[in-house]
Amino acid sequence: MNPPSGGSARAWIDGASRGNPGEAGFGVLLETDRGGEEIVGYLGKTTNNVAEYAALIAVLTLAGDREMKKLIVYSDSQLLVRQVTGAYRVKAPHLVPIFLRVLKLRQTIPDFTIEHVAREQNMEADRLANQAVDLRAPLPAWLELEVPHP
Repeated sequence: MNPPSGGSARAWIDGASRGNPGEAGFGVLLETDRGGEEIVGYLGKTTNNVAEYAALIAVLTLAGDREMKKLIVYSDSQLLVRQVTGAYRVKAPHLVPIFLRVLKLRQTIPDFTIEHVAREQNMEADRLANQAVDLRAPLPAWLELEVPHP
């Protein structure tokens, strides 16, 4: 059962890649006033950066579908956070399409923030991302995602 529309949430996201590129997956821990929710997905062979972006796309998609008004995302990927906030340019050609999708999705959330956190503060999302790889967890049915392969 999905939580009702509207409201706010916090999410911790992470991507995992065994090799770079390698077998990859993502994990999201989403917290709302209704409780926590885990989202995982196996991506096949791709890079860690793609896996990090996949996690962000997953949580932005879900938040948009639920018409959330406020979303704070925490990630231990300094590159991802700095690219999404505009501090860094996206130079890798294979990341450009998913970066553009993130920009479009974030417009559906009136109050969106993304912050960098230390890995120690992101251990649950890291566990979920690795679990996605270990179990080859299928992508959620509601998530349409083309995984770029560099």
